[in-house]
Amino acid sequence: APPPRCAGAPWLAPWPHCLCKGKMVVVGVLAGLSVLSILTYGYLAWDSLGLGPGGTEAARAGMGEERGVSSPSSQPHIIFILADDQGFRDVGYHGSEIRTPTLDKLAAEGVKLENYYVQPMCTPSRSQFITGKYQIHTGLQHSIIRPSQPNCLPLDNITLPQKLKEVGYSTHMVGKWHLGFYRRECMPTQRGFDTFFGSLLGSGDYYTHFKCDSPGICGYDLYENDSAAWDHDNGIYSTQMYTQKVQQILASHNPRKPIFLYIAYQAVHSPLQAPGKYFEHYRSINNINRRRYAAMLACLDEAINNVTLALKQYGYYENSIIIYSSDNGGQPMAGGSNWPLRGSKGTYWEGGIRAVGFVHSPLLKNKGSVCKELVHITDWFPTLITLAEGQIDEDIQLDGYDIWETISEGRRSPRIDILHNIDPIYTKAKNGSWAAGYGIWNTAIQSAIRVNHWKLLTGNPGYSDWVPPQAFSNAGPNRWHNERISWSAGKTVWLFNITADPYERVDLSTRYPDVVKHLLRRLSQFNKTAVPVRYPPKDPRSNPKLNGGVWGPWFKEDEKKKKADKRKGVNKQKKNKNKKKTNQKKGQSLHCRSRLAGG
Repeated sequence: APPPRCAGAPWLAPWPHCLCKGKMVVVGVLAGLSVLSILTYGYLAWDSLGLGPGGTEAARAGMGEERGVSSPSSQPHIIFILADDQGFRDVGYHGSEIRTPTLDKLAAEGVKLENYYVQPMCTPSRSQFITGKYQIHTGLQHSIIRPSQPNCLPLDNITLPQKLKEVGYSTHMVGKWHLGFYRRECMPTQRGFDTFFGSLLGSGDYYTHFKCDSPGICGYDLYENDSAAWDHDNGIYSTQMYTQKVQQILASHNPRKPIFLYIAYQAVHSPLQAPGKYFEHYRSINNINRRRYAAMLACLDEAINNVTLALKQYGYYENSIIIYSSDNGGQPMAGGSNWPLRGSKGTYWEGGIRAVGFVHSPLLKNKGSVCKELVHITDWFPTLITLAEGQIDEDIQLDGYDIWETISEGRRSPRIDILHNIDPIYTKAKNGSWAAGYGIWNTAIQSAIRVNHWKLLTGNPGYSDWVPPQAFSNAGPNRWHNERISWSAGKTVWLFNITADPYERVDLSTRYPDVVKHLLRRLSQFNKTAVPVRYPPKDPRSNPKLNGGVWGPWFKEDEKKKKADKRKGVNKQKKNKNKKKTNQKKGQSLHCRSRLAGG
């Protein structure tokens, strides 16, 4: 159970209870520098999607005249949609100039998660979603899994689809895996999914599905289950292709039986590619990267509309839970925007880890609401297993919480803190030291933690600018130089009140040393539970040229080692057998002697 919320430390109280008084009010005023006025853009009408009275017959059928009936099962259908690199601002309801009518409508009719956190990069977020564990507890606390690394989500971690299969769910994954594939046991179909259609790597061409890891190390990356999907290499844009696959799965499955659909779209990750028709509304955006990104997001929004229509058409919708999330913050250099948050993808500033997220479901009690309680991507694991009427094993040490009542009924979140990460092998901050961390923590180490409304960062937290949307310029970084803050030399600790100052403009580390010490102690406690980092060097055997031109499992145990291990096992068995016989004889001998002595 989480510790009492204000016990012994009123300054660590969660928002909105036990809020700081006095000087902290000033921080709230400073946070007023936010550009909330940008959040006043209008939305496209739902009718513009062809779903109004004048919509197509197929659309009307999808919206209300469902084919079949809803599932009578008490277990809900679970549809988890993960976008890739979508910036915090890049959704209509956060004030974006990019129109996202589907996302806006689904979020408005569901519950918007406005205090929702993920990890700053692809692999970490995906690993935490699928295991319910922090990176420090899976060994994936550094960077991402690279294509040529013999690395994957450790096989001793039970996954969400495995738990859902235990209680009768059909489990399907469509899209980007990025949790390792160097051996067959790491593949999605070996980690709990009945079917898999998508890519194994972190990125690749949206049409050809090819990816180069380095010059000359290139291969095809589109899979159906455990084999390369050459039959699907028809030049179809991946967002549309994945949506078609989802529609096929829904059409062929029985809606009376529970289904788990994990749809991990490649969009809007680079390379910036989109079909021509989606550029129509964005010709006025001068910045070419932003224009391409906008077209990609418009296509993604339409794809999610088509998924929703399929859920309705095939009889799933009334008993479904749709969760939408980005995997990390946007990358401004690749068209994304996290404005007015600070930082970007790959950093522990809010722009890297605070995500677009919402839940849409007829099963929600408080529809059309906003949840400002603390929610983290690890929370989906226990939440969804509980909703599916599954059991969470007592020996699984989870970092996630069941937050369904928080989302559906507006109750307080059981979560009071988030370990954003501790990365012991990231480039150390030159001026970091144990002294700067009050002898509690070495501030050269990159780490970040949130406890209620307080956030602490140490080491090198990454690129720290505030980057306005680049809709009107190709000028690059010069456009936002006036937003830069030059920290004093040697700085390796930052403290922010995120509730009062969500844009991280006012560092409070010198004003509240006791809070800094408390959070450093929490970091130290978490660090004691960390497992060693898994980040092996590249393996030349991974080259797709050695594997039929395909990225895929390449690791095979050495045959000699296998035979030696087998011989060792046989010899051990013989030894144990002989030992057992010897012990039996010893036992008989002792028994006889005792009987003679007794007679």
